[in-house]
This record gives sequence, structure tokens and C-alpha cells, in this order.
Amino acid sequence: MDVDAAANPQGYPEHWEADVVLRDGGIARIRPIRPDDAGRLVAFYEEVSDESKYYRFFAPYPRLSDRDVRRFTHHDYRDRVGLAALVNDRFIATVRYDRIDPHTGLPAGTGPELAEAVRKSDLPATAEVAFLVQDAHQGRGVASALMEHIAAVARERGIDRFTAELLPDNRRMAKVFTDAGYTQTRSFADGVLHLELDLEPTERSLSVMRAREHRAEARSVQRLLAPRSVAVVGVGRGPAGLGRTLLRDLREAGFTGSLHAINRHAEPGSELDGVPAHRSLRDLAALDEPIDLVVVAVPAAEVPSVVADCGELGVQGLVVVSAGYAESGPEGRERQRGLVASARAAGLRVIGPNAFGIVNTDPGIRLNASLSPRLPERGRFGVFTQSGAIGAALLEGAARRGLGISSFVSAGNRADVSGNDLLQYWEEDPDTSIALLYLESFGNPRKFTRIARRTAARKPIVVIKGGRHTGSLPPGHAAATARIADSTADALFQQAGVVRVETITDLYDTAQLLADHALPAGPRVAIAGNSDSLAALAYDACLGAGLQPQPARDLGTEASPEELAGALAEAIADPSADSVIAVVIPRLGLGEGPGFPGAGLLRAATEAGSAQAAGEGLPPAPDSLTTVLREAYASAADAGKPLLVVHLALPDLPGRLTPEVPAYPAPERAVRALAHSVRYAAWRRAEAAGGRVPRDDAFPDIDEEAARTRVQAALSALPPAAPGDSPSRALLMADADARGLLADYGIRVPSALPAPDEEAAVRAAAELGYPVALKSVAGHLRHRPDLGAVRLDLPDEAQLRLAYRQVCANLGGAERARLVVQHMAPRGVDTVVRAAVDPAVGAILSFGLAGAASELLGDLSHRLIPATDRDVASQIREIKAAPRLFGWRGAEPVDTPALEDLLLRISRLVDDQPEIAALELEPVVVAPHGLTVLNAGIRLTPPQPRNDLGPRALPLPPA
Repeated sequence: MDVDAAANPQGYPEHWEADVVLRDGGIARIRPIRPDDAGRLVAFYEEVSDESKYYRFFAPYPRLSDRDVRRFTHHDYRDRVGLAALVNDRFIATVRYDRIDPHTGLPAGTGPELAEAVRKSDLPATAEVAFLVQDAHQGRGVASALMEHIAAVARERGIDRFTAELLPDNRRMAKVFTDAGYTQTRSFADGVLHLELDLEPTERSLSVMRAREHRAEARSVQRLLAPRSVAVVGVGRGPAGLGRTLLRDLREAGFTGSLHAINRHAEPGSELDGVPAHRSLRDLAALDEPIDLVVVAVPAAEVPSVVADCGELGVQGLVVVSAGYAESGPEGRERQRGLVASARAAGLRVIGPNAFGIVNTDPGIRLNASLSPRLPERGRFGVFTQSGAIGAALLEGAARRGLGISSFVSAGNRADVSGNDLLQYWEEDPDTSIALLYLESFGNPRKFTRIARRTAARKPIVVIKGGRHTGSLPPGHAAATARIADSTADALFQQAGVVRVETITDLYDTAQLLADHALPAGPRVAIAGNSDSLAALAYDACLGAGLQPQPARDLGTEASPEELAGALAEAIADPSADSVIAVVIPRLGLGEGPGFPGAGLLRAATEAGSAQAAGEGLPPAPDSLTTVLREAYASAADAGKPLLVVHLALPDLPGRLTPEVPAYPAPERAVRALAHSVRYAAWRRAEAAGGRVPRDDAFPDIDEEAARTRVQAALSALPPAAPGDSPSRALLMADADARGLLADYGIRVPSALPAPDEEAAVRAAAELGYPVALKSVAGHLRHRPDLGAVRLDLPDEAQLRLAYRQVCANLGGAERARLVVQHMAPRGVDTVVRAAVDPAVGAILSFGLAGAASELLGDLSHRLIPATDRDVASQIREIKAAPRLFGWRGAEPVDTPALEDLLLRISRLVDDQPEIAALELEPVVVAPHGLTVLNAGIRLTPPQPRNDLGPRALPLPPA
């Protein structure tokens, strides 16, 4: 917050406050208007042009009266609401709505009378809305951002529709309403344009909001990576300090903009390392020097004053390398929260704190505002990391392999700018063809999935996710991270088309193959070369990775370069091969061949005792070999097939081939990279084919309104929250209510009749019809046939009575067993369908086979909700036990279309009804024709805010 809580009036809705990125990449704070905003409102109005005032009030309105000021600053936050956009604690725009009296059609007063009138009216709840944007900030997308937030507020307060009246010349404001994406109607009378907007979100309104978010966040990153000027604050006189190091790196990289050093003891006109030095940012600004980017290397206690200066001087962003924030403990965490809040209030984005820095290799910029001693080579890789140490390792690894990068960001505690922001930027960046990320935590996994899925459809994303087994999180991220299970992270990556690897070596192995190379059309692999042993290792590795290798084309160790060229040409032309692996070793002739070194050199390398030593003393790979492989690579590229080179005892070969040719010193490394490429290519083809989230046209039998009424009725039994209650208070729906809710979504659950005694069981079976099942619904016995709690296919009364007595004897009586009788479902495969809501990730749909084996092995597949038809089709085929669904060992295949339909309906149910916290269907018996849900449990909670579903806003690290 930008004010003390004490300044807020009673009922002030703090959850409406938000920081948003505007169209030009700047930041604004949106919050409700308060009574103490009178001075801000008057100052704001004085800076608005007469034309804008005329458009707002339809008449000359030079100043606000005291009555106006009170009316525009005193709200009940229900029927009258005003929001303001602020930068540096100054209003730059306002929006206001007034609820309309349904009888008069005019803005009405507030209180229970109006609420009762609205309730009794059959008309949509309507409010009149109006905007005013300061002229200097028009064109930045401020009104569009306010539109998203005021619409969300109105929906929360039960308002269904906005009306607005505009003068015909007010084209900018008309465009704001038109471009919002809501269903609208227009009319024109008495020289005024009358608009009505239905506030129910539409696919178009959501798409518009996401597109604005994408453009704004990409622009905010572009401003950080392409500054016209950079100032380093905290440049000491000694040569070894952080500030001095950063300044030197910037200068030696050849930064093309203006560069300045800030040292509190600098004399006017002095220099440090040949760079103009100034005592403060204000002294620099006094010289009419614009400042785009400030790199901060002062102690954490001094950073707030730097942020304040940056806000006043129009700086666009900060790179904070200073430590002493959340990584240092609770006090530092609060300091970090304050840094982000003050920077955003000043309109700034922040990389860091505790950052390693940023790099842009564009020849027109040459920015190295990092602690890396040298600017990496220009290339096509975009790199993001949360760890400085890993960032240094990634830069070193790229340099060692001769690979270049387009841009690099190591965000440290990533309190503000995150991997999501970089993906927004790289998606459109023409100089980046692949994104590489090292992630230790997620700030907003749901948003990551959405952005990554869209980006991966155009450019590969390769990720290392730390903490797979430890579950620990970096201390600097502890206050702003989502703790999600690693299996959920895997599902998140898979659904988004993200390639997950385990090591930095794998990261570059895979990236080198995916960057600007043809994607394999399938899993079929041709192997050719002059080593049968190396080819055999490659063949086995392919099988282990799920690929389909062909028998190797082995030429023998004495093969000439011409023979190798012919074998590779044959493999590339083979229509049954989707990719080619070339395996090469030095030629093993009795003497020195014309193209390859002889056996003596290989023997000497072997005797050296290690791979590293083997590389020492070996001559360069012959020109004839490199020529053959380069030409084969070019031919494979023309044929649309990737070609990988596996080499042994030829350590300089990769460098001689140039970085474009993917070359690996071990077959398993090449095959791992190829397998990732094959899976990514398959995902991309499927994504291009399209998946859709089925809506009403696919499910005409769904009654969403009846379901909503049923959920609200069930929740009414939940007692009001008491002080200290968990925000996730839950209510387990009664069995009959759960069956009814599922029936509203076309999912039938057969009734299970209680059988407290033997005669009741017989009557229940007679009512349901034989054959029947007898089972326990006691929590410790449910779904446990191994404990004698389930008896199936009871054909008649005699068998039912016998089973009843046996179960009671085994379990200690009917009362303890809590027995029920249910009509016997057709035989099939028992499965389980679950859905649960993670506060950070959102709703997750899970599927697996029912039973102890699947539970023990964790054989479940996961998808984020809402799931597409393609998502659920792949989900049921992903589990290890999936063959049981498709005719394993001669069994009849089950009805997988019916299973996919069920999963889509559950996805739709949980997406439509945010009060559903958890749902479980077990067992779901999938037969050769149709399926039966035999048991259902649904847990409800009062609806909680879900990340990424409301109007766009930047998260603030929690206290």
C-alpha cells in the first residue's frame, strides 16, 4: 500500500489496489479513491485540458466546486465507486460508476432502499460509468487498464451492465469502450452517443486483456534492455567494488548510449574509468541528461533514496545488484517489499534485488550491466536465471561452446521482473529464437503456463527447474513463491510445451539442436558412421529414450570420407528416417589415411587415461571430415531433417564444424537432445492442430445456473467465519447434493441405498434390481476390496444375504462397516478422476487407474483447468498403466471417448463453479461401452481469488 491503513475509511476495499503495466511499459498504481484524496483530485483536475473537461461533463467546467470534490472522493464502495490511477502519488486518471435506479433510469442514492429496488427489479443491475485522463498520459493505455478494474469491481458488487454517454467527437473514449471486448449496443440521440456494455466476460474481452498485458510487459522489458543512457549508482574510488566493476563492464562492452558514474564524492567535471562522474542523479539530471536505466550498487539502506530520485527524474527502470533483502531474513523481506512498492509507485520496474545483472548483445546497444567480465557473443539464445551463480555458469558455458545469446537477465530475488516478463518479450523479439530459463520457484505458475504455451507454439523454451527433490526454496524467494509439487510442475511444463532438462549440459545440448534447426517429423532415427560400437551405443540410447532407431549403416573403421558422405546422403534421403545421427571416430588404418589420423594417434589418446587427456596431443580433425559433415548438415537442413554428430577422440571437431552443427562427445547426450526435440515437435504439431475448451455448444445438457444455485444453497450451511478461522474453510457436500451437482453437468451417479441390516439390504436390492454390489462407505474401508469391504456381482437374494453376513463377520458388524447396496455397473477398468484447486496454480485435473498399485507408484497424470479436448486425450494415454484401457493382453478396449467426455465435463464444472475446492470420483468404471461413476465426493469453500483470472495486475510480494 502507498498509505497507512489508518488513512483508509471504513469498508475500504484494499484488495482492489493493483499495480499495472501500461502500454508504454511504465507502471501505474490503481486504487479506490478515498476522502483524503481531495487535494490530489483538485491538482489533477487543474492539469486536465479544457477540451478533456468538456468531453467529460458536456459543458465548460473550469474547476471543481467543494461539493464536487466531496462527491468525487466520498464513496460507499458499493453503489458509488471511484478508482484512480496514480504515478508518484499523483492522479493521472480517474473512473467512476454510479448505480442506476431501475425505476427511474437515473443515478440514484445509496443504501438499503436502492439495494431493495435493484433486487426486486427484473432488469439487469446497471451503473453509469465515466472516465477522465490527464492529457499528458493519454495514449498510454491508462483508461483501458481502469476499464478492466472498474468492470471487475462492478461484477463483484453485483452490477451486470455499464452505460455511458459520449460526445461524438470523443473518439478516444469511444475506442476504449469498443476495444474492451464486451458485448455492447449503441444508440444516438440528441447529439449524444449512448453505449451499453454487458459486463459478463467474453472470450474476446479476455483475449483483449491478455493481448494488452503481453504488449505492455514486453515493452517494459524492452525499455530495460535497450536504454539510451545508463547511470551506475555506487561507483567507489577503489577498483574492486561492485559499482566500479559494473561500470567497467559497461564501458568495456562498448555500450552505445551515454554512460554515467554516480559517486557522492565526485567533483564536477571529473571522470571514473573514463566515464563522466556526478555526485547524485539529481546533479546529472540538472545537466539535462535523460536517464533511462539506473544500476544500483549501494548498500540496501541507501536504496530507498535512490528510488525516490529515480521516480522524480523519469527513470524507466532499475537493476538492483545490492544484497540485504529477502535472502537475509524477515527484516530484509520487508525491505524488499518496500523496494518494490516504492518503485512501482514511482512508475519503475525492478530487476533484482540481489541481481547478477542484464546483457543485450545487439550491436546497436552492447549493454553489459552485469557482473560478467565480458560481453557474450551475439547469438539467438535468450537466457533468464534466478541465480547469479547459475547465470555466470550459463554465460561461461555458452562462451565455451561458441554459442551466442541475444539477451540475458539474472534477476536474483526476482521481486518484480520475472521469467514471465522475459517470455512476453522474447515471444516477439526477432533476435531471439529460443528461450533458456533456470527457475528455482514460481511466482505465478498459472500465468507462466499461459504465456509459455503461447510462446512455445512459436519458439522453443528449455527450462531447468531447481529443487526437484529437496523441496527447498531460495531464501530470497520465500515470501513471493508458489510451493507446488514437482509432479505438478512437470504437468505444467508438459501442457505448455516447455522442454524440461536436468543439467546445464543438457540445457545447451538440447538448445543447440532446437535453435533454428528443422524439427523432426517423427521418432524414426537413421544412424550412420564408421564405428559399429559407437553406433550400437547410439541405437540403445534411442530405444531407451522412446525413439525408433533403424539398424545402423556401419562403414567400418577404414571408411574414406567419400564413403561416409555417401552413407549420410543415403540416410538423409531415406523417407523412413525423420532424423540422422552421424557417428565418427578417427580412421583406424595400418597407416595414415588421406582423410583420418591413424591408429597410433588413437592408441596414444587411449593410453592417456582420460577423455580430457585424450584430447591433448591429438591433431585437428581433418578438413575432409569437417567438409563431409558440414555438407551433410546442409543437405539434411534442405531435407527438413535434423542431423546430429556423435564424435569420439576428435575434441576439436565441434569448433571446426561451427556452432550451427550440433555435435556431441557421447551418444547418450545426442540422443537425449534428440528425444526432447521429437517430443517438442509432436507437441507443436498437436498445438497447431488446435485444441478447444468445449463450451455450451458441445454440452447442451449442462445447467450452469442450477448448479450455481445448488452450490450456494450448500454453502449457506457453512457457519460465518470467526476471527482466526482459516481462509480455506471447507464443507463436504452431502452425497445427494453432490450427485445432483454432477447431474447438472450431465454426469450420473447411481444411488447407493443404505443397508443398516440384512433386511434393509434385501429391500434395497429389490428396489435397484439385481445384480448388485454390497460395499462399505466407512472412510477407512472405502474402496478396499482387499479388506473384504466390497462384494460384487451378487445375482440374487441368497447370494446377497450370504455376502452380508460374511462382510459383517469380517468387519465387526453392519454399523461399523456402514454398508450400502448399489446396482452393479458393467464390468470394465476402474479409474479415478480428481480435481483440486491450488491457490497459486489454479485448478488441476488428475486421472489414473484406481487401486493400491497406482496410488503407491503415483501413476497419475495432471492437466490445468480449463482443459482442452486435446489435453484430456493425451492425459488418459500418459499414465504408465494406460495399456489397460486399450486392450492389454487381449482384453476388449474400453470406451475412451466416454472417459474424455467425463474429464471435459469435470473440467468445465470446476472452472464454472469457483467454490469447488476438491472433487473425487472413485471408482469410475470404464466399460467397453460407456462408463459408470460409482462414488463422488465434493468439497466446497467460499470462493477464493484465483491468480490470473481477474484484471491484469502485478503481484506485490506478501509481507
